[in-house]
Amino acid sequence: MMMSDIAKDRTAHLLKKRGSVSSLSSHEFRRKEPHRRPKDSVSTVSYMDEPSQHEDASHLIVQMGNTYQLGPTKHFPVVTVNHILKDVLTNYLQEEQYEAEFCKQMTKTISEVIKAQVKDLMIPRYKLIVVVHIGQLKSQSLLIASRCLWDPKNDNFSSYVFRNSSLFALANVYSIYLE
Repeated sequence: MMMSDIAKDRTAHLLKKRGSVSSLSSHEFRRKEPHRRPKDSVSTVSYMDEPSQHEDASHLIVQMGNTYQLGPTKHFPVVTVNHILKDVLTNYLQEEQYEAEFCKQMTKTISEVIKAQVKDLMIPRYKLIVVVHIGQLKSQSLLIASRCLWDPKNDNFSSYVFRNSSLFALANVYSIYLE
């Protein structure tokens, strides 16, 4: 379906107004550069509003000032997050037996629940990473390691290991401070 000339003009106006020109198929741009021939290419726009009558009101930019804050106002509460990890893992896995497909789904569910509960603590300016491992208990040995680059003064982690008669679970929450 071809765009009408009015829609092309509005699209060109919006793109020019935003300062990004990602489409060269608009005839408005062809008029400004008559010496160039139009390119036959497909362009993609990752985000574009529908043209409306309230163009100016819908594109207001909020200017935020610098906070000049070099450290967190509230540090990551390791003890509180340890309690959350213990409660969630115990509630979800206390009576469960190891089953591969069940545990595969449970790792996703548990990690989402943990992430939601830690986010409810409203710790500002921290990025949270939640990793959950569930495996079968059969007299085997397992070594799980993780590495990342972080600031030891501001970044932290919390970890809890759960075991019952047939499975084990390890949950880690990493908190990385964003300046």
